[in-house]
Amino acid sequence: MRLTRPSGSRSQPDVRRRDFAIIFVVLMSVAAGNSGLQSVLPAIGREIHIPDPLVAGIFSLSALLWTLSAPVWARLSDQYGRKPMILIGLGGFVVSMTGCAFVVLAGLRHLIGPMVVFAGFASLRAIFGLIGSASNPAGQAYVAERTNASERTDALATLAGAFGVGTVLGPAIAPFFVLPFVSFSGPMFGFAGAALVCLFLVVQGLPPERGRPALSFGRGVPLSRRGWRKASTSRSIWLDPRVSPFLLYGFLVGSAQAVNGYTLGFLVIDKVKMSPALAQNFIQVAMMAGAVAGLMAQWGLIRIFRMKPNHLLLWGAGLAAFGNLLIVLAPTYGAMVSAYALINIGYGFARPGFSAGASLGASTAEQGKVAGAVTAVNGSCVIITPILGVWLYDHVHDAPFLINTLVLGLMAGFVVWNATLRASGEVREAPLNEAEEAALENVANVNQVGMGESPNVSLQARTRHGPVDQFRRRWRRLKLLEARRRRARLRS
Repeated sequence: MRLTRPSGSRSQPDVRRRDFAIIFVVLMSVAAGNSGLQSVLPAIGREIHIPDPLVAGIFSLSALLWTLSAPVWARLSDQYGRKPMILIGLGGFVVSMTGCAFVVLAGLRHLIGPMVVFAGFASLRAIFGLIGSASNPAGQAYVAERTNASERTDALATLAGAFGVGTVLGPAIAPFFVLPFVSFSGPMFGFAGAALVCLFLVVQGLPPERGRPALSFGRGVPLSRRGWRKASTSRSIWLDPRVSPFLLYGFLVGSAQAVNGYTLGFLVIDKVKMSPALAQNFIQVAMMAGAVAGLMAQWGLIRIFRMKPNHLLLWGAGLAAFGNLLIVLAPTYGAMVSAYALINIGYGFARPGFSAGASLGASTAEQGKVAGAVTAVNGSCVIITPILGVWLYDHVHDAPFLINTLVLGLMAGFVVWNATLRASGEVREAPLNEAEEAALENVANVNQVGMGESPNVSLQARTRHGPVDQFRRRWRRLKLLEARRRRARLRS
């Protein structure tokens, strides 16, 4: 993937690669922290005796605040640059993860009761939802505005791979931080420390953006209550027909993914019939298998088969639906892990497909708003869905997976039915207007006179003279189309 600077920048290619690598590491560390926390949360809940639905509900307030604040942070990143928002988001992650670690440690040491642990954890996690949501839309917009349309699907798939790598690393690293004194709170301390390192990398390595005002919090500040209100009331992109089908698809597929992710730990504990502490390794193996499968889809299969957003949307929903059906039929732990891996291949296609499709449907100036909407959709998927999924699982084990199969099957049909989704990523050349056809005709006439031919011969007749004339006409048409696209980009 080639990352390019906006027009006017003169950075060297190695600097561009470094910028992208820093954003990749930032998103990877946040994903590792979240997946590592998700891998130990079922065991924490059952050790402290917090009911399973409440364990899933810990993230609900955070997800709600994430959904509401992400578009605001995206708009602010348009005004003040991507780097300040990435720093703010990382700072919120560090504060939230450190606070949650202390609350869990107190609960494990029986210094506070289960409901106090639940309330404190949910409140501190809400800090991540409110402030930590600043980094994701800023990172996506940073990449989207530095890639052209042909590169953006691969670029955003690579960026989605950062979440895949983090999802692999989180459960793999978490057991090494479960130490004698800190117990299950150890991984949270570890991931907070990793985020501090990323904060230093962004401060030192990511260059400031030109042409945007500096972010300040003093008197007469650019980031004031008025500025925040202006950011939050900007023109909505949610009902834009170029983008809204992708957001609907992303919400429903993301909700199905949340059900799979938040029921996995309880499913594994019940499948292997062990205590939460002994089943922890089995949970981590299942999570890593799913993450590796998703990463294989995003970094391997998408590039090998050169899949466009419409292909990703269709195959993603279809494979995830089939995998959920296999979860119901899986008789053993190994079969369940295989089905979960197939599910994540589907989600590995669907998530970059919907984000790339939404990005390609908008202009360059709208990339910040699109990134904010995509991030908000991702957060909205875990507001209530995990609670409902775990509640259904507690009452009827197969119910959440059968509902997922139905919803994902409908989404595959929606891709086939909806023209916007069906055409996403397909390059269609618009017909030339009358002025451009006349200019093409004049160029052909002048060229033919220079070659000793009559200018009165029609252009249609000349295309039948041979492959050389046909090649010349195609070349001239491409030049005119290129000029028209360049003018359109300048206008946007």
